[in-house]
Amino acid sequence: MVILAIDLAKAKSLFCWYLTSDQTHVFKSVPSTPAAFHDALVEQKVERVVIEVCDMAGWVKDLCQTLGIPIQVVNVNVEGWRWKHVKDKTDKKDALKLGRLSAANDLKLVHLSQRQARHWKSLILYRHKLIERRTAIKNSIHALLVSEGRAMKAGRDAFGAASLSKLRELARPIEQCGKDDLWAGHLSMELDSLDRLMEQTESLDKKLDELGEADARVIRLQTIPGVGPRLSELVVAVIDDPRRFKNAREVGAYAGLTPRRYQSGQMDRSGRISKAGCGKLRKLLLEIAWGMLRYNPRGQRVFTRISKGQKTRRKQAAVALARRVLSWCWAMLRDGTDWKEPAPPRREAVTSICST
Repeated sequence: MVILAIDLAKAKSLFCWYLTSDQTHVFKSVPSTPAAFHDALVEQKVERVVIEVCDMAGWVKDLCQTLGIPIQVVNVNVEGWRWKHVKDKTDKKDALKLGRLSAANDLKLVHLSQRQARHWKSLILYRHKLIERRTAIKNSIHALLVSEGRAMKAGRDAFGAASLSKLRELARPIEQCGKDDLWAGHLSMELDSLDRLMEQTESLDKKLDELGEADARVIRLQTIPGVGPRLSELVVAVIDDPRRFKNAREVGAYAGLTPRRYQSGQMDRSGRISKAGCGKLRKLLLEIAWGMLRYNPRGQRVFTRISKGQKTRRKQAAVALARRVLSWCWAMLRDGTDWKEPAPPRREAVTSICST
């Protein structure tokens, strides 16, 4: 069996043809372009291609699928792969190790979506980056005004139409500012950046809403009380194929919402959540979990049962509810069913026994 292990790089990648029968190998440096990769892949027949997950992994997988070559996309951020105590680390050793571990089937594989799904997911995550940039600019404006003794009032209306109008009255083009009022020019530039980001966010929201309205899976998840289009589209994009998970615990672990575990001898301890996987998904699930305390009776019951009415357990209960929401979404995608509000638990009738 011939395994082609590729150590991917931006300019030139290292190809390693590894023969499992006698463990011989051949190296070759190839430019990191689709055309050069195509020529190298058809140069010699291989039974398997193995690569690390990275930004380039998507088009490499598409190319291998076009050529009909099986491919393994590998997560090397695991204990067995780390080079922590190795003094001599090279690209050749990386590629050769990748081939040997693939031959031994000792690699943690990564699910990589198809091209359209990858682009959709990338656009969804980009929208969250725009929101973070917008928040950073708002914080910068707050700090700038505080430094000038013009602190703004906090709250939802802090950057409403009326507030923005007053801020623009304070701002001046940077070209017209002297040394005494440079802060006004700074404020003007921040407001311009904020306007552009708000326009981009609105445009992106329209496009994402259009894509979500055409996807039955996104519409289905929005039948859950408290779940909106932003969480629905992100869950669908991240899970992609619900059948690749065996149970709800695997889904929670994939999103980093299950606790770490440390077991040794008689000690078996669970710690904080692992925080593996998509951080944006965890953040949004937690926001939705807190919101469900107002809009979702089932979510309220889960939160109350876990928190037990104790303030110190509220965060723990919110994380548990976020994990539960993700499992609900996964089950609905797997079964192709809409949300059904379960009947509230019946109160057990208290019967009094009278002695005769």
